[in-house]
Amino acid sequence: MSTAPHSELWATEKHDFLELRYRATEVLFSEQSPFQHVEIVNTEKYGKILLNDGYVMITEADEFIYHDMLVHVPLFTHPHPQRVLIIGGGDGGTAREVLRHPSVEQCVMVEIDEVVVNACRHHIPQTAQALDHPKLTLRIEDGVKYVAETAETFDVVLVDSTDPIGPATPLFGETFYCDLARILNPGGLVVSQGESPFYFAAMQHKLLDILHRCFPTVSLYNYSNMSYPGGLWSFTFASQGLDPIADFDPARVAASGLEFRYYNSAIHRAAFALPTFMQRQIKTILDSPC
Repeated sequence: MSTAPHSELWATEKHDFLELRYRATEVLFSEQSPFQHVEIVNTEKYGKILLNDGYVMITEADEFIYHDMLVHVPLFTHPHPQRVLIIGGGDGGTAREVLRHPSVEQCVMVEIDEVVVNACRHHIPQTAQALDHPKLTLRIEDGVKYVAETAETFDVVLVDSTDPIGPATPLFGETFYCDLARILNPGGLVVSQGESPFYFAAMQHKLLDILHRCFPTVSLYNYSNMSYPGGLWSFTFASQGLDPIADFDPARVAASGLEFRYYNSAIHRAAFALPTFMQRQIKTILDSPC
């Protein structure tokens, strides 16, 4: 947080190349956890904002975009998702969307930082509303360790991580993704926060290369929102064979009766229509030997 000379309050996200500032009205929560500095601030245009180590995780104004695209693309690609694993996602928005799917029998959420969970429970019920759902098992522990040691298996895994800094760094490693491949049920798939194709292209390409070595089917899809640097961001899609376009049935979306603020069947397909510069970069990676 920063205070301007005339006592205006601003939440500021600083990168080496960019600075984003949000006019704030008050600081609702500020605490150093064992892993990161967690803040929740109220703002004029974006509602409440969650920041970890000064980086915006979600805003009330546009969190539905991120959570819709992280969850509904894979859950409508998989023919019958029953068991879902979330790594991270401490604000609760991913669990909220997963648990709207009637086919889901159990959702396991593994979040390393209990401070984030408790802060969002208290201050951002918009995302945290499903954290006490009877189908949700919330585990406060290291997701990398959990995936390496668990005997449970899952149909869909959602990696709802921050950028590869602090406690999220191991979530961008090959060992982690190969462990995810091991705990998937036949036909399972993994979707992960896939960084910015403009500002963090090197990390995006590294992640694609790792997935290419662990899964036979790999792709990217895009979304845009107001609060992430540059606006255009990606998710990675990796599966044991399911194709997010060929195996997607729009009729399932219509038949589900679910209502969305961002996601729909046309958006699902369009998200995989990548700009030419991304197509070329991805082709280079995915055409290389594993």
